Amino acid sequence: MRIDFEAHNDEVRAVWAAYRANKPIRVPMILGVNPRYTMFNHPANPRGTTYEQVWFDPQVMLERHLEHLEWCAFNLPQDAEMGLPEEWNVSVDFQNVYEAASLGCPIEYCEGQVPDTRPLLGPDDPPTLPKVPDPFTNPFWAKVWSFYDHMVKVCSEGFEWRGRPVRIGGLSGLGTDGPMTGACNYRGTMQFCADLIDEPRYADELLALLTEAIVVRIRAFRARLGLPATEQGFGYADDSVALLSTEMVLERIVPHHRRLVESFSTGGPNSIHLCGNATRHFPMLKAELNIKSFDTGFPVNFGELRRTLGDDVELIGGPSVPFLTSAPPEEVVLETKRVLESGVKKGGRFILREGNNLAPEVSVANVEAMYETVRAHGAVSEEP
Repeated sequence: MRIDFEAHNDEVRAVWAAYRANKPIRVPMILGVNPRYTMFNHPANPRGTTYEQVWFDPQVMLERHLEHLEWCAFNLPQDAEMGLPEEWNVSVDFQNVYEAASLGCPIEYCEGQVPDTRPLLGPDDPPTLPKVPDPFTNPFWAKVWSFYDHMVKVCSEGFEWRGRPVRIGGLSGLGTDGPMTGACNYRGTMQFCADLIDEPRYADELLALLTEAIVVRIRAFRARLGLPATEQGFGYADDSVALLSTEMVLERIVPHHRRLVESFSTGGPNSIHLCGNATRHFPMLKAELNIKSFDTGFPVNFGELRRTLGDDVELIGGPSVPFLTSAPPEEVVLETKRVLESGVKKGGRFILREGNNLAPEVSVANVEAMYETVRAHGAVSEEP
């Protein structure tokens, strides 16, 4: 696929300007693509850098992320700037282990996979509560900040990539994967789900402590970076709520979500990312927490979601990642059209993406098929 980057970037700016003005001209398409996509036996990783090397050396992390960003900017079409940018934007990224690692959960490096953590407590260990990690002196957070400080220093001294300056835009810990997910990481998923029934007091105390840790950390991180303490809407995740009934989520989890929202949002609307089969919770979360943007990561019924949640709710999602890893491009075209024609475009608050997080096995041809289909069939004016 040959791309005229100047024309592409002009179109992207127009698409997003219209979308943000609530006068969309077509559905935008984004990709959730992190350095995992170009890590394993990929031409963008010519040195064969491993995650262990990336996560133990800030300069290696910086350069590996830039290799990844450069390759994506020239090869993966989406509604984002492509080609050589005026400035590269890199974050200190420890992916999804950061909260569990700060609690002391050991990090595991598995061949051909992103790093993950093991629960700190085994099934035979008594239920105990961790301490709230200090945002700066906790061993893991101190490592995160040391990576950040190194990158900022190097880039302020003139480090460039392909002749362009590099800006360090953020770091792991400014967001959260959610208190329920953190409890599952700390205790073990099956054990914590059992705790909710068998040890309800302990489960509630653990959720409250982890929520406190999130609030303390984000406040401290924002203050150190000179960011506003609050914003109009707060976005977060908590994928593990897919394991529970809506009644239990409302009773046991939503109070902790509410504390997060009230700590960082000035009123919303707020947003949430939920992988898994969690759409049964969406109406309740909209009503309880003023969530008006749902980022999905599971094969969901977009037309039904639109009818249930209303035209003013932003929905984000699309063809599932397992489908994209194996389907030929012609089937990707049909599936993308099916999503676009489901009724989800009504109201113009839909963003197409892979559902969720682009896997290394997804071909560039399938990404191109998605993008060309949304450009051809994503006009919001087509929606009755």
